[in-house]
Amino acid sequence: MGPEALAQVLRPLTFHTAPPALLVGLSAADDAAVYQVNEQQAILSTADFFPPVVDDPYAFGAIAAANAMSDIYAMGGTVLMAINLVAWPADLDPAILSEILRGGADTVARAGTVIAGGHTITDQEPKYGLAVTGMVNPQHILTKGGAQPGDYLVLSKPLGTGLITTAHRNDAVEKTDLDAALQSMMQLNDKASKALQRPGVHAVTDITGFGLLGHAWEMASQSRAGMRFRFDTLPLLPHARRYAEQGHMTGGARRNEKYLMPHVTIQRELDRFDREILWDPQTSGGLFAAIDPALWPVLTALAPGVPFWHIGEVTDRTSDEAHITLEVY
Repeated sequence: MGPEALAQVLRPLTFHTAPPALLVGLSAADDAAVYQVNEQQAILSTADFFPPVVDDPYAFGAIAAANAMSDIYAMGGTVLMAINLVAWPADLDPAILSEILRGGADTVARAGTVIAGGHTITDQEPKYGLAVTGMVNPQHILTKGGAQPGDYLVLSKPLGTGLITTAHRNDAVEKTDLDAALQSMMQLNDKASKALQRPGVHAVTDITGFGLLGHAWEMASQSRAGMRFRFDTLPLLPHARRYAEQGHMTGGARRNEKYLMPHVTIQRELDRFDREILWDPQTSGGLFAAIDPALWPVLTALAPGVPFWHIGEVTDRTSDEAHITLEVY
């Protein structure tokens, strides 16, 4: 569901009064709900599932699990357990589902925990994901709000998974390009999260279906600040732009573009294929953070094996959401 439609259907839920222990809910929607249980502990709760993005069942299960757990990592938490969510056609070989579940279970095991149960329904289209429970110290929650003018904007994974997986569905992707996308999507965001759990990190989210600028807009609007991105510094998966040139674009990108264009100022000449990178929906994308510039020189050393890219800065603060802009130059 696109950002505009989602905001509309969630609007009635925000009128209900939340209990004081619900530290993060729909009033300022974030990557996971947070419920405080004592001074040192709060429960994180999230869920995510979707249809297959690749043909390999094991890889699909691993990607879906990594994607679902990413919301816990974006909030600065650790994963306690996960519950399988499955929709499965009655006429599809159950051995395929076994491979999907094996991929999910192995990925959850890499996070240091287990699948503790699940729920299945019969559906015409297969879907898989997880409901995930995590834990975080209430004093150390990472949220989308809090970005400050002058902060560096950093990203921990390259962009382009939507374009590459669409090319894959159209039987037009190079194997090496698909392998690079698979490796990125199956990579957990746990190490990147640990690197960001420190003073000087002011706001964090993960980049998924709303694309880079969609999730940046969420952070900017909750922080009441603008953002400026340097297009040439955006990290891309191999040949992502080429797949845009070949027409392997998604409906999700069009929904993202329609919703975001009133808030985006593009200050340089970008053709429609370059612009596609800005709207491209990501699956199991990286963590996106606003950090104190003083933290940048040591950030990559804090997460061995996990690259971070400096892709922009937080700009002016305003009390009027209508005047918050995302600039690309």
